[in-house]
Amino acid sequence: MAEQINQTSLVLLHYKLALTDGQVIESSFGEEPLEINMQDASLPDGMMLALIGLKVGDEQTLTLTPEQCFGFRDDDNIHDMPLSDFNDELKPEVGLTFNFGTPDGEDLPGTIRAIKNDSVEVDFNHPLADLSLVFSVEILEVNNAHAFLPVE
Repeated sequence: MAEQINQTSLVLLHYKLALTDGQVIESSFGEEPLEINMQDASLPDGMMLALIGLKVGDEQTLTLTPEQCFGFRDDDNIHDMPLSDFNDELKPEVGLTFNFGTPDGEDLPGTIRAIKNDSVEVDFNHPLADLSLVFSVEILEVNNAHAFLPVE
C-alpha cells in the first residue's frame, strides 16, 4: 500500500499556484520538483492541509480562500518610512518590492505604495494577501521513514 502524506512526511511534488482567473503565479511543472518537509510549515496552512492523505501519483487542484493561503491585508502592516532611508542605489518606485532588514536580522519584503514629500509608504503585507488561489499538485514521492531516524 502506498504511503500517504502525513504531518511528518518528506514530499517531492510538482505544484502550480494561480489566480482564480487562470494567471499562473509560479509553477514547478516542467522544471525541478519541490521537496517539502511537512514538519517545517514551509507552505501556508491551507496548502499543507491540502496535501495530507495524498500519495504518489495523486493529482489535485483546489481553490483556496485567503484565510487558507496568505491571509487578508492588515492596515497595521503599512508604514511610512523616511525618504532618507533610501539612497541612489535603492531608489523607491511605486510597485517595486524591496527586502528590508528587521531588528532580528531577517529580511522582510515590502512593496512601495506611494512616494510622498519626505516619506515612502511601504506595504509589508504578503503580495498575495486578500486573494483566493488555485493550488495544483502532483505527488512524485512520499517518504515517511525519515521521521523515525535518530537525530545526530
